[in-house]
Amino acid sequence: MVDLNAIAKKWQQRWEEAKLFEVKENTRKKKFYCLEMYPYPSERLHMGHLRNYSIGDALARYKRMRGFNVLYPMGYDAFGLPAENAAIKNNADPAEWTIRNMNAIRQQQKSLGFSYDWGREIASLWPDYYKWNQWIFLKLYENGLAYKKHAAVNWCPSCNTVLANEQVEAGLCWRCKSPVEQRELEQWFFRITQYADELLKDIRKLEHWPERVKVMQENWIGKSEGASVYFDLAAHEETLEVFTTRADTLFGATFMVLAPEHPLVPQITTMEHEAEVKKYIEAARRERELEREEKTEKTGVFTGAYAINPVNGKQIPIWISDYVLMGYGTGAIMAVPAHDERDMEFAQKFKLPIVEVVRKEGHEEMLHCYTEGGILVNSEEFTGMESSDAIKKIVEKLHKKGKAKHSVQYKLRDWLISRQRYWGTPIPIIYCEKCGIVAVPYEQLPVLLPASNKVKFTGQGNPLETNHEFVNIRCPKCHGNAKRETDTMDTFVDSSWYFLRYCSPKYEKLPFDKKAAMYWMPVDQYIGGIEHAILHLLYARFFTKVLRDLGLVEADEPFMRLLTQGMVIKDRAKMSKSLGNVVDPEEITSKYGPDTARLFILFAALPEKELDWSNQGVQGSYRFLQRLYRLAELEIKAKGNDDKKKYVISMLQRTILKATEHVDEMRFSLALGALMEYANILAKYAEHIDSKTYRESLKKLVVMMAPFTPHISEEMWEMLAGKGFVSVQEWPEADDKLLDEEIEAAEELVESTMADINEVLQLVKKKPGKITLFIAESWKYQYLHKLKTILSKTYNMKEVMGHVMDKEHAAEIGSLTPKLMKDTSRIPKTLLSHEAELRALQSNREAVAQRFNAAVEVVSAAKSNEQKAKQAMPGKPAIFVE
Repeated sequence: MVDLNAIAKKWQQRWEEAKLFEVKENTRKKKFYCLEMYPYPSERLHMGHLRNYSIGDALARYKRMRGFNVLYPMGYDAFGLPAENAAIKNNADPAEWTIRNMNAIRQQQKSLGFSYDWGREIASLWPDYYKWNQWIFLKLYENGLAYKKHAAVNWCPSCNTVLANEQVEAGLCWRCKSPVEQRELEQWFFRITQYADELLKDIRKLEHWPERVKVMQENWIGKSEGASVYFDLAAHEETLEVFTTRADTLFGATFMVLAPEHPLVPQITTMEHEAEVKKYIEAARRERELEREEKTEKTGVFTGAYAINPVNGKQIPIWISDYVLMGYGTGAIMAVPAHDERDMEFAQKFKLPIVEVVRKEGHEEMLHCYTEGGILVNSEEFTGMESSDAIKKIVEKLHKKGKAKHSVQYKLRDWLISRQRYWGTPIPIIYCEKCGIVAVPYEQLPVLLPASNKVKFTGQGNPLETNHEFVNIRCPKCHGNAKRETDTMDTFVDSSWYFLRYCSPKYEKLPFDKKAAMYWMPVDQYIGGIEHAILHLLYARFFTKVLRDLGLVEADEPFMRLLTQGMVIKDRAKMSKSLGNVVDPEEITSKYGPDTARLFILFAALPEKELDWSNQGVQGSYRFLQRLYRLAELEIKAKGNDDKKKYVISMLQRTILKATEHVDEMRFSLALGALMEYANILAKYAEHIDSKTYRESLKKLVVMMAPFTPHISEEMWEMLAGKGFVSVQEWPEADDKLLDEEIEAAEELVESTMADINEVLQLVKKKPGKITLFIAESWKYQYLHKLKTILSKTYNMKEVMGHVMDKEHAAEIGSLTPKLMKDTSRIPKTLLSHEAELRALQSNREAVAQRFNAAVEVVSAAKSNEQKAKQAMPGKPAIFVE
């Protein structure tokens, strides 16, 4: 057995010494930017990582061989909550913890032979990276795209700190298990909503993204066209704004519902309902938005206040309920229970009026909670009008009264980037007693994180607040007393532009060199998990558009193609530590070598499909690589059979065509299937072809295996006296002139005939003394040729029979034709002549005789009186065993 790990180490060292995968801009070459979502350095790589990187590396290597100038970088998403949690739990240094993990992952990646340009490595914890996070923040702030406002956050009253969503488990603090509340705090936001329309519109440009991801983005942005309607408040001067897409249902609005956090609630609540309302608001604060959205039972309390329905002047009660969220629309809804399911449930529970105002056309009574358009009823002068017309007319009438206006709303909300924790990019803002909010001057960037031994990780409050030297500074404007912002940025900021930094990772004047970005961007192929289909991809698209408007980049969209690879499954479940079904990539690579792991990963399933882990599959991949290696050790001494040589060469062209097509479409498993099949052909025909044909064919096979199994391919290339590295050889081009369908069909005839003989012998259960092969009569070849021709045009039985009929063989044709039309697989794809079939089997008679240890005779059915001979068909000789 060849030592695949020793081979891998040898070639990894040679690649590194030659700096083989380092790349520069070259306008004379086509560029290809291949990128995987950069990993969070938490412990070591898992099998999902291995799959992601194996896909990306195979594509990057293939594109190099196709003549592209390939940018294929790697870095680390190094800030984040896990490192800080480790610091709190184990008194560890987040930087040391993260860097240790980065080093371990980098070593794993190098040991697997991924062809990254390591000279472009980045990590978000490096000051020369996060400096530019701060620079971009300041540019957004200057342009009104970064701002501060009050927002609801998860608050643990016991730990006295804000919690990220990930730190809230079943409504409890992850650390002390106390109930988590919702509190209003001042937070920093990015105004992504300013780009909502463009983000939505430009989804159409993403032709090569999965449809599922595009739909997820569209739904997250959630554009709705409708009207803002203004309800006066009885006994109050304020007005309540409601957004609706169904102005046709206004006459059916029988109550209002406000979010518990709505700022008008304290003002309008009457004294007799005040205690109950306060109690309800406190309970709602302890619930997260997701929990509120998913609740099935409706709860709420009456405020004691009333609104006036602008279409009919009726007073309707105002309630509060946690099913209305302040973050969506205006935080207030007009409830139309007859035509909204949630409103119906609420009305039924609290015995509120239900008034039908839209009826399905053709129906004379109310359908239970009818939510579609229809004909208006109980709607004064609009009764009898169709919904779409009524919407326009009602809004027009209210607009003239100053009670409505056409409006567009988005579900998308501005991006809250504040994080009350240490391990992230400090927000470059100063609070001065005289000057107010002051941006850190550009020349003072980066605002460095204090060393971890300069802050206290107590689990209570923001650790940065404990470093007075960091917090207390002089104002850069007036030089008076000031304090730094102690919030750090959401780590999604780090990953929203890192792909641009890869274009020029050592550039010092700006976040990236515009010329380099113009050459490399957009990313041609992006690869990562479906879990990032919304936020990361949306934020990256937003940042690209902002940086474009700042004049730093020309691309509108960051990623041209997107692949969301499938999960790795074991024992019918996703691999996870909690299920105890994790397979460590190092266990596989240390035993079988990195090429085996990569081959299995790429061959077992198409990239976008789930991959079912199989130990037998891994072992099968290992055995194939051992067989492949032995092909380079063979010494060929045969002079060669001309037909066999033509077959091997023709099948090589066929394999090149198949593999190229499949890799271009990232169908790696199918490409590998074709290459494995050709490896079997070479092994089988090695003793029948000349040395030159064998070696040249094998070299081309090795070149095509290189993107998938690069180490063993390099070793075999060297054994075959190939020049340079196989990793940078040109991908083979098929020569159509060398394709020989007749030779291929003849060889397939021999193979299928041997399989048929074997099947007959199993049935008769006797050792053969002689095997006779009957070749079909000549007329049957002419008949099948006519049948194939007519079936390409029609399946009309009358027309078919008229085309193929031959008076001399009418009975047989009448019997055969319906059967063959029913099962066209019995008609050979390539129809050889009677003479070609006879010649093919005659020339392989000796091989058949050796295989079955019997005398073999090949006879034309026309020259035999055997009843069996009449059963012979083109491509299917009759077999007689004696």
